[in-house]
Amino acid sequence: MTASRVLVLNSGSSSVKYQLLDMADRSRLAVGLVERIGEETSRLVHERITGDSAPDAAGGKREQLGPIADHEAALKAVAAELAADGMGLDSPELAAVGHRVVHGGTRFTQPTVIDDEVLAEIRNLIPLAPLHNPANVTGIEVARSLRADLPQVAVFDTAFHSTMPEHVARYAIDAATADAYSIRRYGFHGTSHAYVSRATAALLGRPVEDVNVIVLHLGNGASASAVRGGVCVETSMGLTPLEGLVMGTRSGDLDPAVVFHLARVGGLSVDEIDSLLNKKSGLLGMCGDNDMREVLRRAGEGDEAASLAFAAYVHRLKKYIGAYSAVLGRVDAVAFTAGVGENAHQVREAALDGLAELGLALDLEANAARSPQPRLVSAEYARVAVAVVPTDEELEIATQAYALVTH
Repeated sequence: MTASRVLVLNSGSSSVKYQLLDMADRSRLAVGLVERIGEETSRLVHERITGDSAPDAAGGKREQLGPIADHEAALKAVAAELAADGMGLDSPELAAVGHRVVHGGTRFTQPTVIDDEVLAEIRNLIPLAPLHNPANVTGIEVARSLRADLPQVAVFDTAFHSTMPEHVARYAIDAATADAYSIRRYGFHGTSHAYVSRATAALLGRPVEDVNVIVLHLGNGASASAVRGGVCVETSMGLTPLEGLVMGTRSGDLDPAVVFHLARVGGLSVDEIDSLLNKKSGLLGMCGDNDMREVLRRAGEGDEAASLAFAAYVHRLKKYIGAYSAVLGRVDAVAFTAGVGENAHQVREAALDGLAELGLALDLEANAARSPQPRLVSAEYARVAVAVVPTDEELEIATQAYALVTH
């Protein structure tokens, strides 16, 4: 029996998302989520998948409520759910576990089989991603303890952006200071940008090497990338996910002196400023809602704060589309993805409005139509294609992990 299955784990500070995929046909076998780990109200939702995406009619979706003490207990519960469906961690069909790791620094630019040395290096990168890498490490440690003989593969959010030229990745600060503290632009959402840029080329029926794409990953976190022939040459997030676009709760681009002003004049501590810019800014900070659906609803009813927040969000998007058009020189497609990018047709319409000189024009009817499938929504006469491409980070992680352990 050929081992062709990959379990993908995305361990957060209080959650574990997982999917089991069969790479023989790139199908999903099970998906699930454990949330509120460490609380009395922990919840595990597990779903067995049959066919393309339909739940198993014979009770494929199961839910557990009750305390799950820690990540070890969470992953053991996940293993038990998979075993109940005949797909446990001891299955000979399991080829690898793929782990999403947020920050790989400059060391990890490719998917990497995890050993003790690699795990130690991921721990060393915690100062660059203090909210994410600790949870990623915990997930790896527990998965290794549950199945020590199975290859564990780390796939890094930053890896796809490691191809940025040095003059793009560098900040214009004292070089010795930058080197001493690893200060440079790393970028994030890399697995999504990698997947969507390739999927867009496929949608156009052209080789990846021949296609230049601006990818707009718009969720609660949001980022843009300029991808030339399958290679990232620029991205909007930087040392951390705070830089770039206006997001659900993050400010995006900001004059650094705002930080000094808040400290000197406002008397805010470093931690208070960190919380303000990461958790209380963006759409939430401007209008009190970080859900784009609510922002659009309120704006449609004439709410001034929501209208202002939406205008700021769209303006920043438009600015990056223009900038990345200049960076690439020739743009073949602009691809929208993630929750807002895939579902909010108003955002796509507003972001591209007035960009006809860049070759961008929408088919408004196609743009407004909802579909779970990758699709083109540009006008037939438009020089640059506009695509809506549902992202699939789990499939991308599984693909990279499987390729590494089978070659």
